[in-house]
Amino acid sequence: MCRGAGRVGATTLLEGVASGITLRDLVRTRVRDEVARFNAVPQEVFQGLVMPEGALPTAAGFRLPKQRRLDCEQQADRAIEAFGRNGFFVLIDDRQVTDLDEQLALTADSDIRFVRLVQLVGG
Repeated sequence: MCRGAGRVGATTLLEGVASGITLRDLVRTRVRDEVARFNAVPQEVFQGLVMPEGALPTAAGFRLPKQRRLDCEQQADRAIEAFGRNGFFVLIDDRQVTDLDEQLALTADSDIRFVRLVQLVGG
């Protein structure tokens, strides 16, 4: 039997995010930011929201077979697809947001959590 469990990833500070942004744009902004940080200092393991093409999942993130720059738009598209498949969910101020086109009323104090779902084996 397989079960899913959520795991909140590393804390990410997204600066300059406007109140009234849609969830879709918030997800894309977050992914673009994490790809930009990775590309600035490439490593073997990408600690992002979604797995890059050709990578392998590990406990620490996603291992790339060889170091390369990631495409931020491709990763953002993968994130939107993953959200649609329930690969992760988003909590804003303890409320789950399920509509990618919902306008979010964010404040400087808003608590935004991206919870990636991972498979648990056994049961």
